[in-house]
Amino acid sequence: MVCAHCEHKGMRVWFPRLPDRMRAYSLVERGDGVRYRVHEGIASAHIPHDLVHFLIERELGEDGGFWGAVAAGAVFDSMEHLSGRRPPQSARRSARAKRERAHRLQRAELLPGVVARVVEEGITEHRRVRAVAAEVLSTIPDPSVPEAEVIAAAGELERTARRWGSLVPGEELVFEWPEPGRR
Repeated sequence: MVCAHCEHKGMRVWFPRLPDRMRAYSLVERGDGVRYRVHEGIASAHIPHDLVHFLIERELGEDGGFWGAVAAGAVFDSMEHLSGRRPPQSARRSARAKRERAHRLQRAELLPGVVARVVEEGITEHRRVRAVAAEVLSTIPDPSVPEAEVIAAAGELERTARRWGSLVPGEELVFEWPEPGRR
Protein backbone atom coordinates (compact mmCIF):
# COMPACT_ATOMS: atom_id res chain seq x y z
CA MET A 1 0.00 0.00 0.00
CA VAL A 2 2.86 2.42 0.68
CA CYS A 3 4.85 3.71 -2.27
CA ALA A 4 8.03 5.64 -1.49
CA HIS A 5 7.93 7.32 -4.91
CA CYS A 6 4.28 8.46 -4.83
CA GLU A 7 2.73 11.41 -3.01
CA HIS A 8 0.11 9.07 -1.57
CA LYS A 9 -1.85 5.95 -2.43
CA GLY A 10 -4.98 4.49 -0.93
CA MET A 11 -5.75 4.77 2.75
CA ARG A 12 -6.79 2.13 5.28
CA VAL A 13 -9.01 2.93 8.28
CA TRP A 14 -9.68 0.74 11.32
CA PHE A 15 -12.85 1.30 13.36
CA PRO A 16 -12.44 -0.60 16.66
CA ARG A 17 -15.51 -1.57 18.68
CA LEU A 18 -14.70 -0.24 22.12
CA PRO A 19 -16.59 -0.77 25.37
CA ASP A 20 -19.66 1.46 25.65
CA ARG A 21 -19.12 4.97 27.00
CA MET A 22 -15.39 5.02 26.20
CA ARG A 23 -14.06 7.78 23.97
CA ALA A 24 -14.19 6.33 20.48
CA TYR A 25 -11.54 6.65 17.81
CA SER A 26 -10.50 5.28 14.45
CA LEU A 27 -7.00 4.53 13.22
CA VAL A 28 -5.85 5.81 9.84
CA GLU A 29 -2.88 4.75 7.76
CA ARG A 30 -2.53 6.99 4.75
CA GLY A 31 -0.86 5.84 1.58
CA ASP A 32 2.27 7.80 2.56
CA GLY A 33 2.69 5.54 5.61
CA VAL A 34 1.73 8.13 8.21
CA ARG A 35 -0.62 6.82 10.92
CA TYR A 36 -3.11 8.85 12.95
CA ARG A 37 -5.72 8.29 15.62
CA VAL A 38 -8.91 10.20 14.84
CA HIS A 39 -10.81 11.00 18.02
CA GLU A 40 -14.58 10.70 17.82
CA GLY A 41 -17.53 10.74 20.17
CA ILE A 42 -18.54 8.10 22.69
CA ALA A 43 -18.44 4.39 21.81
CA SER A 44 -21.68 2.40 21.65
CA ALA A 45 -23.32 -0.45 19.76
CA HIS A 46 -24.56 2.07 17.16
CA ILE A 47 -22.47 2.54 14.04
CA PRO A 48 -20.04 5.43 14.65
CA HIS A 49 -20.69 8.78 13.02
CA ASP A 50 -17.26 8.80 11.37
CA LEU A 51 -17.82 5.32 9.91
CA VAL A 52 -21.14 6.46 8.42
CA HIS A 53 -19.40 9.40 6.77
CA PHE A 54 -16.54 7.21 5.57
CA LEU A 55 -18.90 4.72 3.92
CA ILE A 56 -21.08 7.30 2.25
CA GLU A 57 -18.21 9.46 1.02
CA ARG A 58 -16.46 6.37 -0.35
CA GLU A 59 -19.55 4.80 -1.93
CA LEU A 60 -20.59 8.05 -3.61
CA GLY A 61 -17.07 8.92 -4.74
CA GLU A 62 -17.28 12.14 -2.72
CA ASP A 63 -13.75 13.22 -1.90
CA GLY A 64 -14.84 16.67 -0.71
CA GLY A 65 -15.53 15.62 2.87
CA PHE A 66 -13.43 14.77 5.90
CA TRP A 67 -12.16 11.40 4.68
CA GLY A 68 -11.28 12.61 1.20
CA ALA A 69 -9.37 15.48 2.76
CA VAL A 70 -7.50 13.12 5.10
CA ALA A 71 -6.59 10.87 2.16
CA ALA A 72 -5.27 13.95 0.33
CA GLY A 73 -3.05 14.90 3.27
CA ALA A 74 -5.23 17.08 5.48
CA VAL A 75 -4.66 16.90 9.22
CA PHE A 76 -7.48 18.11 11.49
CA ASP A 77 -7.50 18.99 15.18
CA SER A 78 -9.23 15.68 15.98
CA MET A 79 -6.22 13.76 14.61
CA GLU A 80 -3.27 12.60 16.70
CA HIS A 81 -0.05 11.61 14.90
CA LEU A 82 0.98 8.08 15.89
CA SER A 83 3.81 7.09 13.57
CA GLY A 84 5.41 7.54 10.20
CA ARG A 85 7.46 10.36 8.81
CA ARG A 86 5.31 13.24 7.73
CA PRO A 87 6.08 14.24 4.15
CA PRO A 88 7.97 17.46 3.44
CA GLN A 89 5.62 20.43 3.23
CA SER A 90 2.91 18.45 5.07
CA ALA A 91 1.46 21.58 6.68
CA ARG A 92 1.06 23.21 3.25
CA ARG A 93 -0.37 20.00 1.82
CA SER A 94 -2.89 19.85 4.67
CA ALA A 95 -3.93 23.48 4.18
CA ARG A 96 -4.27 22.96 0.43
CA ALA A 97 -6.38 19.79 0.86
CA LYS A 98 -8.73 21.65 3.21
CA ARG A 99 -8.91 24.76 1.01
CA GLU A 100 -9.63 22.74 -2.15
CA ARG A 101 -12.57 21.04 -0.42
CA ALA A 102 -14.02 23.98 1.50
CA HIS A 103 -16.84 24.54 -0.99
CA ARG A 104 -17.80 20.82 -0.95
CA LEU A 105 -17.62 20.19 2.77
CA GLN A 106 -21.23 21.16 3.48
CA ARG A 107 -22.43 18.77 0.76
CA ALA A 108 -20.35 15.94 2.24
CA GLU A 109 -21.76 16.68 5.70
CA LEU A 110 -25.35 16.53 4.42
CA LEU A 111 -25.10 13.41 2.22
CA PRO A 112 -25.47 10.96 5.15
CA GLY A 113 -28.87 12.54 5.78
CA VAL A 114 -29.95 11.64 2.26
CA VAL A 115 -28.71 8.07 2.57
CA ALA A 116 -30.20 7.66 6.06
CA ARG A 117 -33.64 8.72 4.76
CA VAL A 118 -33.33 6.26 1.88
CA VAL A 119 -32.59 3.52 4.43
CA GLU A 120 -35.31 4.56 6.90
CA GLU A 121 -38.00 4.85 4.23
CA GLY A 122 -36.87 1.82 2.22
CA ILE A 123 -36.61 3.92 -0.93
CA THR A 124 -35.65 2.10 -4.13
CA GLU A 125 -37.11 4.43 -6.77
CA HIS A 126 -34.84 7.03 -8.34
CA ARG A 127 -37.51 9.73 -8.37
CA ARG A 128 -37.99 9.36 -4.61
CA VAL A 129 -34.21 9.56 -4.06
CA ARG A 130 -34.21 12.81 -6.07
CA ALA A 131 -37.03 14.18 -3.93
CA VAL A 132 -35.26 13.33 -0.68
CA ALA A 133 -32.01 14.83 -1.99
CA ALA A 134 -33.80 18.02 -3.03
CA GLU A 135 -35.19 18.35 0.49
CA VAL A 136 -32.08 17.41 2.50
CA LEU A 137 -29.64 19.28 0.25
CA SER A 138 -31.85 22.34 -0.20
CA THR A 139 -29.25 24.64 1.38
CA ILE A 140 -26.61 23.97 -1.27
CA PRO A 141 -26.55 25.11 -4.91
CA ASP A 142 -26.70 21.65 -6.54
CA PRO A 143 -28.91 19.14 -4.70
CA SER A 144 -28.56 16.46 -7.39
CA VAL A 145 -27.19 13.04 -6.46
CA PRO A 146 -26.40 9.87 -8.41
CA GLU A 147 -29.61 8.02 -7.51
CA ALA A 148 -28.36 4.47 -8.16
CA GLU A 149 -25.21 5.10 -6.12
CA VAL A 150 -27.27 6.52 -3.24
CA ILE A 151 -29.42 3.37 -3.23
CA ALA A 152 -26.27 1.22 -3.30
CA ALA A 153 -24.73 3.30 -0.47
CA ALA A 154 -27.91 2.77 1.57
CA GLY A 155 -27.50 -0.98 1.17
CA GLU A 156 -23.84 -0.79 2.20
CA LEU A 157 -24.75 1.33 5.21
CA GLU A 158 -27.37 -1.20 6.32
CA ARG A 159 -24.96 -4.13 5.93
CA THR A 160 -22.19 -2.34 7.79
CA ALA A 161 -24.53 -1.25 10.60
CA ARG A 162 -25.53 -4.91 11.07
CA ARG A 163 -21.87 -5.98 11.08
CA TRP A 164 -21.02 -3.24 13.58
CA GLY A 165 -23.93 -4.25 15.82
CA SER A 166 -22.63 -7.82 15.98
CA LEU A 167 -19.11 -6.80 17.08
CA VAL A 168 -17.99 -7.18 20.66
CA PRO A 169 -15.47 -4.82 22.25
CA GLY A 170 -12.02 -5.65 20.95
CA GLU A 171 -13.17 -6.45 17.41
CA GLU A 172 -12.91 -3.99 14.53
CA LEU A 173 -13.96 -3.24 10.98
CA VAL A 174 -11.32 -2.25 8.45
CA PHE A 175 -11.99 -0.32 5.25
CA GLU A 176 -9.95 0.91 2.31
CA TRP A 177 -10.21 4.37 0.80
CA PRO A 178 -9.37 4.11 -2.89
CA GLU A 179 -6.25 5.52 -4.43
CA PRO A 180 -6.65 8.82 -6.25
CA GLY A 181 -7.82 8.19 -9.80
CA ARG A 182 -9.49 4.89 -8.89
CA ARG A 183 -12.74 6.32 -7.56
